[in-house]
Amino acid sequence: MGKLKLSDRQLYALIEAVLLSEAIKPTQQAKRKAFSKYKIEGWENSKLTGIFYSIQRRLGLIDEVIEELVGVSPLILDPWLRATLRVAIEIAIFRNPSEKTRQHLKGLAQFLSKKTHPFVGYYYYDLLPKILEYVPIIDSEEKRLKWDYLFPEWFIRRMRELLGEEAEKLLKALNETLPTSIRINRLKASVEEVESYLERKKVKVERSERVDTVLRILDPFNPEWLFNKGWAIPQEEASAVASIILNPKPGETVVDLAAAPGGKTSHMAELMKNEGKIYAFDIDPARIKRMKEVLRRTGIEIAETIKADGRKAPDILGEEIADKILLDAPCTSDGTISKNPELRWRLREKNIPKVVQLQKELIESAWKLLKPGGRLLYSTCSMLPEENEEVVKWFLEKHKDAKLIPLKGLYDPGFLEGTIRAWPHRHRTIGFFYALIEKKK
Repeated sequence: MGKLKLSDRQLYALIEAVLLSEAIKPTQQAKRKAFSKYKIEGWENSKLTGIFYSIQRRLGLIDEVIEELVGVSPLILDPWLRATLRVAIEIAIFRNPSEKTRQHLKGLAQFLSKKTHPFVGYYYYDLLPKILEYVPIIDSEEKRLKWDYLFPEWFIRRMRELLGEEAEKLLKALNETLPTSIRINRLKASVEEVESYLERKKVKVERSERVDTVLRILDPFNPEWLFNKGWAIPQEEASAVASIILNPKPGETVVDLAAAPGGKTSHMAELMKNEGKIYAFDIDPARIKRMKEVLRRTGIEIAETIKADGRKAPDILGEEIADKILLDAPCTSDGTISKNPELRWRLREKNIPKVVQLQKELIESAWKLLKPGGRLLYSTCSMLPEENEEVVKWFLEKHKDAKLIPLKGLYDPGFLEGTIRAWPHRHRTIGFFYALIEKKK
């Protein structure tokens, strides 16, 4: 591989993009803003975009290096210094900079002096030789996996506890980009119609082997036209499986307790042939707006969106009113990292108990809403047992009128008999957990 050549202007653009990405989400908007300021276009744009996203993927690791060299958390440093160090570490440690690029890295001291204060520039200039000579100490398997696959050590440790040697395959899969998956809305189009539309556009697709209405798009293609027409919506196979397991029927009353952005709500309405009633709860106004748009486009008439916390649902709707309940519970979402790469460094082990508490409160709320003889699907896109099997075990011990309906096939058995799990490295989809519970009559 040749040596990396970067000009001053390109370095400034990267630093400003990294700085802005702390405040502007999604990060691609921050990148666009900084790159247009420095007139980064064409081949330059694709080269720097690669470096920018690489910094985002490695952020936790880069920040650990900063802390090791500086002795304090990078979060308390001057924002310009923090962004400059992040860029310098990416280039010096993870790339192969040319001699000229190394000189340009030195020149960033002046850039910092102008942007903030001369002392900040001096400080960076003194620190740079340590960055250029840095060699990580990799003295454990967890550290090796962290440097190879870019995940927090605690997460690697937990996945190794679950999967042993196979954990490395999972980490690798989470770093691979999944193809775009869409689910065909049979209220408006058939799978064949969508397939022939994509064929005419010369787009390669494959059908999911588990959900016959899910297609994976294997070529670069924007399916916006299909979404606008309501013929399809973006949805991963594992997410679509949830509604199929719950199997709501036409005429039933269904509650979706954490519904936005509406993928599963619209799927359930389609399975119900737009007959019956769905109450779709969520608390995030922006996501509710998206959900209403999805329901409008897909022609769903039986769903009522309610902006309220799912824990309040029994007070709003009354008790024992639902035939079926979907609780795709809020979770750490670690199963979706291949879709949201920057999420990996936001995962905090100490936050798990708080998430679990919310999950337990929501499943209690769901139980109050459910009629005797009704069914509740508890699912998450997390791979951590305490958000999945342990919540279900806790719930079954507490409620003697609850019975686990054994799930078989589709995916692999979970760590509690009768539950199932989708694994990114085994099933080419996001990580997912499912447990189906019936309220005894």
